[in-house]
Amino acid sequence: MLTPRGDFVAHPHATDDPHQVGPVDHVFLGLKANSYAAAGPMIAPLLHEATSIIAAQNGIPWWYFHGLKGPYEGYRIESVDPAGAVTTALPLDRAVGCVVYAATEIEAPGVVRHLEGTRFSIGEPSGESTERCRSFSQAAVAGGLKCPVERDLRRDIWIKLMGNIAFNPISALARATMAGICRHDGTRELVRAMMAETVEVARRVGCDPGISIERRLRGAEKAGEHKTSTLQDLEKGKPLELDVLLAAVVELADLTGAEIPTLRAIHAVSDLLAENLVRAV
Repeated sequence: MLTPRGDFVAHPHATDDPHQVGPVDHVFLGLKANSYAAAGPMIAPLLHEATSIIAAQNGIPWWYFHGLKGPYEGYRIESVDPAGAVTTALPLDRAVGCVVYAATEIEAPGVVRHLEGTRFSIGEPSGESTERCRSFSQAAVAGGLKCPVERDLRRDIWIKLMGNIAFNPISALARATMAGICRHDGTRELVRAMMAETVEVARRVGCDPGISIERRLRGAEKAGEHKTSTLQDLEKGKPLELDVLLAAVVELADLTGAEIPTLRAIHAVSDLLAENLVRAV
């Protein structure tokens, strides 16, 4: 790991057979969201009756409407949880949300460059403060990370998504870093429009991110010449994690009647890019 906090080498215990590990208190998922549906056989041997599944992902999680009071309580987002496959693999009652505020790049096989951020916010879908959240938070803090337990993690989800929904697809389409997108007048305005439409969808499902677009834009700009995870995946020929970023918000706009012409346009061209990438593999 190459990091401003000091480079180090880690030798974690690793196995490709979860049966060698057995049941644990917490399963921390670092998978891309498009791998969740197939993760059931890998996860099942790790579960006991109270094991939590903490998914560190971008975008809208499969559990988003679980335990959320209101008109959409229990709604399953098809683009995130197709035919309920993710819920089958990752049961809703085990889900603990996690929003990652760390920028990293894979510099070489086994070598990760950490650019900034050590915060991993977690929270229950219900908003409760639970022992499983507190115990995981304590372990993360003991390891040198920030891990606040949030009462309203959905707000964090939308704040993070305001950046991801714009910068990730644009970076892949334009092959540009976050700073490069911000420097270009046209793409900077495009980001503003996409953020504004995203905030409107968030409000229609009952969440106000409570942060100005300019402040969110400045925060993203501080990442500098950072390649988004979507651009990194594109360059490596990997599947693009766009369903939870873009398709989910388009689906929620359809559900709530929000007008999102800019998001729909970027979703169309980035979805075509993702399809062409799959065909080329």
